Amino acid sequence: MRRSLVLLSAGLTVLSTGLPSGLASAQNNTPRNLILFIPDGLRALKITPETAPAMAEVRDKGVNFKNSHSLFPTFTMANGSAMSTGHYLGDTGVFSNTIWTNYTSVPAGDTVVPFIENDAVLGDIDEHFKGDYLNEDTILKLARDKGFSTAALGKHGPTYQWDHTDRADKPGLHSVVFDDATGGKNGVPLSDEVKAALTNAGLPVAAPSRGDNAKAGDAKTPGTTVANVRQQAYFADVATKVVLPMFKARNKPFVLVFWSRDPDGSQHNTGDSLNHILPGINGPTSMAGIKNADNNLAQLRKALDELGLAANTNIMVQADHGFSTISKESKTSPSAKVSYDDTPKDFLPMGFVALDLAKALDLPLFDPNDKNAAVTGNAHPKAGNGVLGKDPAKPELVVATNGGSDLIYLPNKDKKLAAKTIKALLDQDYGSGVFVDDSLGRFPGTLPLSSINLRGKAATPTPAIVVNFRSYASDCGEAPTNCSVEVADTVLRQGQGMHGSFSRGDTFNFMAAIGPDFKAGFVDELPVSNADVGMTAAQLLGLRGSHNGGLVGRVMSEALPNGIVPKAYKAVEKSKMSENGLQTVLNLQRVGSQRYFDAAGFPGRTLGLEPNAGKQKTAGK
Repeated sequence: MRRSLVLLSAGLTVLSTGLPSGLASAQNNTPRNLILFIPDGLRALKITPETAPAMAEVRDKGVNFKNSHSLFPTFTMANGSAMSTGHYLGDTGVFSNTIWTNYTSVPAGDTVVPFIENDAVLGDIDEHFKGDYLNEDTILKLARDKGFSTAALGKHGPTYQWDHTDRADKPGLHSVVFDDATGGKNGVPLSDEVKAALTNAGLPVAAPSRGDNAKAGDAKTPGTTVANVRQQAYFADVATKVVLPMFKARNKPFVLVFWSRDPDGSQHNTGDSLNHILPGINGPTSMAGIKNADNNLAQLRKALDELGLAANTNIMVQADHGFSTISKESKTSPSAKVSYDDTPKDFLPMGFVALDLAKALDLPLFDPNDKNAAVTGNAHPKAGNGVLGKDPAKPELVVATNGGSDLIYLPNKDKKLAAKTIKALLDQDYGSGVFVDDSLGRFPGTLPLSSINLRGKAATPTPAIVVNFRSYASDCGEAPTNCSVEVADTVLRQGQGMHGSFSRGDTFNFMAAIGPDFKAGFVDELPVSNADVGMTAAQLLGLRGSHNGGLVGRVMSEALPNGIVPKAYKAVEKSKMSENGLQTVLNLQRVGSQRYFDAAGFPGRTLGLEPNAGKQKTAGK
């Protein structure tokens, strides 16, 4: 693996993840409040005063983190784990939205590859992994233990993850949690205090459904054309009419997380572009989703003003990832040449990685989401996931399908099978970059998991291989990252939306902050990431947790008054060339020991990684 390094920007010569004494409010005698607002799937360059005035105001009047980064694989639960703990995915073990757990999860549908955006599934995984599958303390837990009032509201799964070890039947303080499951049998129980406040505010105890926003359509039927307005209006009303007044009455500092499903939900399910790349995720439905999230933030800020809390409340806004329009095109995939009832001719079916690997490796394929039924003939796995081998109960290889990238596990750590699997992946035109567990050795054309912080102290099984999919920019007429298109292993259709790849379109998430402990009107040129969000939040709140792993973010000190402004550097890492001439290249930036991943893959097949990637460039050119 070769590396090159160039200076990105100048600053003070001190490289530090900490702060000088007295900088953070937690080190003074005035505890601050903190709101963490997560507009799921919001692309950084889609925000203007016209498209999203509330978020534009936070960015322009507060701190504009213009060099922001989602962590790869760029999925919701993965990046939620980074925000909530300050750790990279190699420590949290949340490698994607669907992972292999090496046991059968009943709440997930009796499968070894659960989709974990679900409270009941998270509780089940917690129980299996000694009560805490993240293996790291979350910000809400630390704040709650310190006596803060805490709450998390919004999207099912990532909202609960912020304080997933809290149990209502145990004594002590508890976080207020509202999500899709609230009011149902699997919802987090509400206290009598909260129920009474809901009644006084004229709000129901049960959260409404997404309605038409949840309609994904199919190969012949377009998906939704409406944003997730009704459900998110409920969460915003609960936050502003119940939670914030309650917290003010308690007269102690609070932390509130608001996870807006939009624009993610509207971009995923958009019905504006069925089977066509344009307009893709830049149509009216996606734009309505962005405005819906913006309205929620505006409502929160208005309530802070009306309650007299604004002057003492910091607000951090950060998306979990960017977004891309889905492509289902491949000229090399054997699975794309088969006819399926639910897939347009010559398009990749759901589960194409599992199907293609089964053929290349000559291994039987079974469906872990269908009672391990054999997948034969003109069929594909129902959820895309696959277990390969003679005995599905003891698989030789497992594919966890996710979207813009997939996870591959080798339960037996078979190095020969790893080599065959890598060769099969390198033969396909839909791939763009392969990362391999360090313990399996080095393979030409691939980089190790450790190079992207995916190897750490995770409690859950570490994937053997992570395959990134091809991406490019369409002619959408906007910045390339707004026009990102990616091949995706998903039930969703070409023209709808997905993320998870190493495209700069997926790693470039919106980030901004405003409040008494942040600079005003400041443009932060340094690289920042979702892991830095967790570390900075902890610093502002004066929280100190125990760290099991060492893959941590940094405090974004340059964004704080009188904060240290460190130097940053650009770097490139390259694998050895494979037999068929492919090389995984990683574009990154560094601040001290922190690594920020811009884009990775095969040059020319990843947006943000051009064909000449890897050649040393002068800073700024």
